[in-house]
Amino acid sequence: MNSEEIKQLDKGSFLPTYGRFDVALCSGKNATARDCEGKEYIDFGSGIGVNSLGWADEAWAQAVSRQAATLQHTSNLYYNPVSASFAAELLRVSGYGGVFLGNSGAEANECAIKLARKHGVEQGGDDHCEILTLQNSFHGRTVTTLAATGQDVFHHYFFPFTGGFVYAEPNMESVRAHVTEHTCAVMIEFVQGEGGVLPLDKSFVQDLSALCRERGMLLIADEVQTGVGRTGTFYCWEQYGVRPDILTSAKGLGGGLPIGACLCTAELRDVLGAGMHGSTFGANPVVCAGAAEVLRRVSRPEFLAEVREKGVYLRERLEKMEGIAEVRGLGMMLGAVPEKSTAAALASACVKEGLLILTAKTALRLLPPLTITREEMDKGLAILERVLLQAK
Repeated sequence: MNSEEIKQLDKGSFLPTYGRFDVALCSGKNATARDCEGKEYIDFGSGIGVNSLGWADEAWAQAVSRQAATLQHTSNLYYNPVSASFAAELLRVSGYGGVFLGNSGAEANECAIKLARKHGVEQGGDDHCEILTLQNSFHGRTVTTLAATGQDVFHHYFFPFTGGFVYAEPNMESVRAHVTEHTCAVMIEFVQGEGGVLPLDKSFVQDLSALCRERGMLLIADEVQTGVGRTGTFYCWEQYGVRPDILTSAKGLGGGLPIGACLCTAELRDVLGAGMHGSTFGANPVVCAGAAEVLRRVSRPEFLAEVREKGVYLRERLEKMEGIAEVRGLGMMLGAVPEKSTAAALASACVKEGLLILTAKTALRLLPPLTITREEMDKGLAILERVLLQAK
């Protein structure tokens, strides 16, 4: 099929829940994608931060293929060596004491919410179940994770939303004003990705962590987008000097296959017992085989050092670029606010010129594969620069 045939088939089959760019992708290698006619695109989005090792990484593909030919699924009624080994290694790398594996970031956040509320009820009674999140946050598209999201634009149509969430501005005055005797946990993103690529202030996060300890509240970190090397450390909390009680991880962890992880401290490991949470496809052996390869590579200190170097290079190039008003973010999770035109219009123009780039509110959002080369970065930046000049 050619690209137009694919687009028509897609439009006639799927629910219209996505606003797609006008391109049909058929193959790729590292940070270079190709449409079905062979046109190349530099990828600054990596499937919204998912393809951490790039397109068609050989070692990752071999790990997945071997496992698919050996044992593709067992359900969680049985043990299997691949899932158990991956879970143990993820705990070793992250320093956490227990993990639940699902299929997405929203699923991981659902698990975190249930875990925090069960712990809260055990500690303080049935009404000790409120969770404070931040304004401008985003935690997923299920009914509960939409309720946890601190953006009114998402709070329409799907009533009744799950109750028990309150929203504070990212400052201690607002947080203290919203914390009550019912608050069992606080949930944050270190960098608000969908909110515009906005890093939280380090002193605020540290003060917030101290308040959680003082009040006996759990600190939940949604690292669905910031985790797995994206910001230059394996998890972003390492840069903030606080260790969350619960951490959620997804996107780049699977390298292209669906996975979500809810990690918790050893003290919380037994809060959810048998039958209290589950997932038919969670901890799938094929997915875990791919995730194990991601973990093996990305957790290496030298790999993370390269991510930090690439992040600095991208930021410096963007800051010098005519037509960019502001650059923000951490590591290889960057937002570039254009001086003229809109981020959406510029992203569409970039696709026509051969660059895949994302948006987050008023910002162009860059989440390139962690393995992107200097040559690929330079090609992509040259296209962006050309599009910005044409928009002036």
